[in-house]
Amino acid sequence: MIYLPDLPDIMKVAAQTLTDPIFEQLKINVTVLRLDKIHAIISGNKWFKLKYYLKRASDLQKKGVVTFGGAFSNHLIATAYACKQSGLSSIGVIRGEEPAVYSPTLQDAGSYGMKLLFQSRQAYKDRHLILELQQSHPDYLLVEEGGRGHLGVKGAEEILHLVPSHHYTHILCAIGTGTMISGIINSALVTQQIIGIPVIKMANSHCEAVEFINAHTTAVNFSIQNDFHFGGYAKKNNTLIQFMNDFYHQHAIPTDFVYTGKLFYGAMKLVEKNFFVAGSNILIIHSGGLQGNRSLPEGLLHFNS
Repeated sequence: MIYLPDLPDIMKVAAQTLTDPIFEQLKINVTVLRLDKIHAIISGNKWFKLKYYLKRASDLQKKGVVTFGGAFSNHLIATAYACKQSGLSSIGVIRGEEPAVYSPTLQDAGSYGMKLLFQSRQAYKDRHLILELQQSHPDYLLVEEGGRGHLGVKGAEEILHLVPSHHYTHILCAIGTGTMISGIINSALVTQQIIGIPVIKMANSHCEAVEFINAHTTAVNFSIQNDFHFGGYAKKNNTLIQFMNDFYHQHAIPTDFVYTGKLFYGAMKLVEKNFFVAGSNILIIHSGGLQGNRSLPEGLLHFNS
């Protein structure tokens, strides 16, 4: 078993009911599963996607974990911290050339003992890099970006265990790699509708995230709403930032501009378009990741990231 003296506190997870005149008008109920509350660093869905990789590394008596991410990656910082708590070493392969000044995320990951290896964006995309790392670090478990893979899906399948999930007619979550939504689809009832809000451009059914979802699920009770990515991964504009500030002032829920800001924006737009029939009980999964807001200019958001 993994020894995690600072295990994320699942008991801190809250199911927060949202109130808004439009919900009353349309006769729908909206609840937010606050995974962001479980831990300040192993935030939101990160613990669920990491836990079985850490167990695998421990079972195989690996020295540590090698994984991937960008300069503000939620996954990187969560992995670095979780490995430290587990007595494992960690290596982070960073997308992009080494900067003169490290981001707060990379500084923190380094302080947790993660060794940082920088790769050009072209080299980072090359699948041969994974094979090279496996050969050069045989005593490390390789974990793909964002915890992508069947063990990440297995952990994500436990997210709905935190609430009486059968109560909900619709479950909404953000899509990055496709790992979390695959777990949600697998653990949901066939009568429930799972709705994914991609934070990247997903122009067709052959994109990587969709192919991953189709390879790791068998259910068909899900749909993907492609209209709320704001131009692509980590892209933003004034409309999104204003929405995040307004949403916080109304509901006291902080969001991040990469994932959850787009998720809640998309959810509210779907409500406004009468996407949900009267009597719908909607669960929106807040997947954490607020530390990524540290890449934004100070004061742009009206809440602490």
